[in-house]
Amino acid sequence: MDQRAESREFLMTRRAKLTPADAGLPDFGGTRRVPGLRREEVALLAGISAEYYTRLERNGLAGISDGILDALVRALQLDAAEREHLFDLARAAGPAPKSLRKAPGEVSDSLRRLLDGMTAAPAFIRNGRLDILAINPLGELLYSEVFEGDERPVNLARFCFLSDGAHRLYPDWEKAAEITVALLHTEAGRYPDDDRLAELVRELSARSDVFRTLFARHDVRLHQSGYKDFRHPEVGDLHLSMDALQVSAQAGLTFTAYSAEPGTPSEPRMRRLAEMAQGARAAH
Repeated sequence: MDQRAESREFLMTRRAKLTPADAGLPDFGGTRRVPGLRREEVALLAGISAEYYTRLERNGLAGISDGILDALVRALQLDAAEREHLFDLARAAGPAPKSLRKAPGEVSDSLRRLLDGMTAAPAFIRNGRLDILAINPLGELLYSEVFEGDERPVNLARFCFLSDGAHRLYPDWEKAAEITVALLHTEAGRYPDDDRLAELVRELSARSDVFRTLFARHDVRLHQSGYKDFRHPEVGDLHLSMDALQVSAQAGLTFTAYSAEPGTPSEPRMRRLAEMAQGARAAH
């Protein structure tokens, strides 16, 4: 990933989202050549000179202090995911990250046993490229559309943008697509030298106009908790709570599990799906 281009586009897209009114600045009217805040307005809000901010946007974030980064966070009103991404870009621009690169994540036998022991909640372990590296039977049944092909490991980003099954599995496909791209962009900021991730981004950019458009937004996301909607061919619509935890013992892996809230229509449907998974497991 071109670090200068990435940091420049990220800063430009963030300031394009803010109006002077959003930032508490007077707007004296007139035509703006670009949407959002001007560079000098961001500099004013961050307490730095316009010349210095312009150099940051054009030449990259190498050597920038944490204090200046936090000032930019405040000026651009960045959320937690955007703040982390900005700091990731700054770290990647300097010499230190080369000694901090992650080793390829592998799923341990104990984690696989933990997954297999979860019979009431779909759960899986993925890497930052959204490859599913391990999944329990209930999770595989929930994601049955994803596992129809022969390619392993299955990749959730490739599935989302290149498979018709994604439009069947995700009732709100547009939201799922936006989240998928934001997760990949977040990972690219953390590990810009991940060649396999770069290859995946190039592939999806070449094969999907929607992916290419969404990636150009430079949106990022911390996908730690929330809700996700599925449409399963056997049990129907499922509105599930989602929790995602970083596997601290094994670099770069995320443990994701879903559950149905008690008293909701999804609860009996999830119970039915779990019975189907257990039945299929017993048959084998």
